[in-house]
Amino acid sequence: MSWLLDPFSASFMLHALVGGLLVAGICGVAGTWVVIRGSAFLGEALAHGMVPGVALAALLGFPSILGAAVSAGAMATGVGLLTRNRRLSDDTAIALLFVGMLALGVLIVSRSRSFATDLTAVLFGDVLAIRGGDLVQLAVAVLLTVALAAGFHRSFVALAFDPAKAATLGLRPHVGRIAVTVLVTLAVVSSYQAVGSLLVVGLLVGPAAAARPWTSGIAASMAVAAGIGAVAVVAGLLLSWHAGTAAGASIAVLAVASYPLSVLLRAARRTRPVTAAPAVPPAADSTPLLRR
Repeated sequence: MSWLLDPFSASFMLHALVGGLLVAGICGVAGTWVVIRGSAFLGEALAHGMVPGVALAALLGFPSILGAAVSAGAMATGVGLLTRNRRLSDDTAIALLFVGMLALGVLIVSRSRSFATDLTAVLFGDVLAIRGGDLVQLAVAVLLTVALAAGFHRSFVALAFDPAKAATLGLRPHVGRIAVTVLVTLAVVSSYQAVGSLLVVGLLVGPAAAARPWTSGIAASMAVAAGIGAVAVVAGLLLSWHAGTAAGASIAVLAVASYPLSVLLRAARRTRPVTAAPAVPPAADSTPLLRR
């Protein structure tokens, strides 16, 4: 913990810690719906689909988060258009755009020999590079994520459990499909700087999956997932500092490891022998004894 004695290092670590905790909150909310719907592939595709936008933004001198938002938004729109009227399944549309956007990103990067370092940061993140302005953006993203999840809660539930029946009840599951895509896009775009586009899915899915065995309600799952993600952030930063490992990768590995650990703990709790309660003596008979 020698960084506490160095104000310069302490500032970097504090920004990384606060930024990581905000990312954990975002991913806890969005990741819960990703796990409920089984949409992890969508999150991964959106994370990779940001590469061309980030690459173009870097080459043209624009903020990288702007390029990431435009690129991920274009991919999300493409998924919606390709799956309209069920002409293509969600998985097929996502796979097509996933490969196409990633290939486009590689083509753009290949045109610039000086882009290698920036691409590494995009793919693997740099949580220690978070600054005050990034914290403001993450705080706004947290508010937007919570507002979106609360505003479209009924549509999300309808989409996740019985879309056909929900449509007959007027709950608009198609709106929920679009809103879920926007929610995952927001989480991926706002989180990629901390853990990178390759590792963001770990923080998005791992804590949310780990929370499911311990909770029954959706709101509780979100809160527990955010808490597990926060633990992964703190432990990952400590591991990075003491072991000299990459901070983003350390956080992502611990976030993923939280799921098997949660399953093992839950199984151990279920198989733990229950201590028998002491026998309670029968209550005395209130009827008078028969006299001989």
